[in-house]
Amino acid sequence: MSTQNTNDYVLQVEDLHTSFFTDSGEVKAVNGVSFTLKPGEIMGIVGESGSGKSVTAYSIMQILAETGRIVGGRVLFKGEDMSGWNSKQMQSFRGKHCSIIFQDPMTSLNPVFTIGSQLMEAILLHTDKTKEQARARAVEMLELVGVNEPQRRIKQYPYELSGGMRQRVMIAMALACEPDILIADEPTTALDVTIQAQILELMQDLQKKLGMAIIMVTHDLGVIADMCDKIIVMYGGSICERGTADDIFYDPRHEYTKGLLRSIPNVTNSKERLIPIAGTPINLLNMPKGCAFCSRCDNAMKICLTEKPQEIALSDTHMASCWMNVKKMAMENGKGGETA
Repeated sequence: MSTQNTNDYVLQVEDLHTSFFTDSGEVKAVNGVSFTLKPGEIMGIVGESGSGKSVTAYSIMQILAETGRIVGGRVLFKGEDMSGWNSKQMQSFRGKHCSIIFQDPMTSLNPVFTIGSQLMEAILLHTDKTKEQARARAVEMLELVGVNEPQRRIKQYPYELSGGMRQRVMIAMALACEPDILIADEPTTALDVTIQAQILELMQDLQKKLGMAIIMVTHDLGVIADMCDKIIVMYGGSICERGTADDIFYDPRHEYTKGLLRSIPNVTNSKERLIPIAGTPINLLNMPKGCAFCSRCDNAMKICLTEKPQEIALSDTHMASCWMNVKKMAMENGKGGETA
């Protein structure tokens, strides 16, 4: 990749491999993930539990569990490889340049400290503001994310706030230093539908005001349908499909993506039974030779068992890793189903 192109991206992930080394063996949680993120872009990473989406996010910030380690690939921030950064540089990156909203605000916020003290800690750590300035900034951020009576809220403890309010506090904390990148890991989990919509609308509004790039990590395609510029679908630690929202929703080209879409309720199938994806997720301790989704796929072929499908460009914006696309192309070229 040329230097000119590199400078166009705020984040580049290149052939990332992350594993967890346990007593049972090596758990290959992320297997060769690559993507780019432009300034101000909103990208969604979708997949069921265990697909590797959250581990990818944690690998970017280098906040893996003790048993976790990046074993291959690299992550670049504004063209600079972060693999050689020391702990001080990474600490500056986290919060100042890249922030994360964790899945559960109740466990992410410290129950023995007030909301104000936790917000101020983040501001004091990553900026040169005084204590009074940090307090004013904390109040300003709470007001920005729609928390009522911010002067009173900063004196309260997490347990005194509702789930939606705690999530807003987490967003305020993540945005206090105006980072270049915001990673939102399941930001609407355990919230009711009304609050979910408010949180997503809030994130979109703040993105427009601050101009930051956002990575939305979720298991629910419906949550990011109208929000993301591009969507990545992950399964078994790898990217199986990527494209714009229109590509993914109106022309899905991987069997896993099709399965996810079939399991989403909508106005057209409200009276029909939803179709779940059969089987169980693969064992990351024992990865299959071929396609990771093969054992759960209704259209699996012999080649799917033994060979991993390569990512094929279906258009300028749409790519998928599925042998069905190779078969379709072969049939269109008059070669029959050679892959079968």
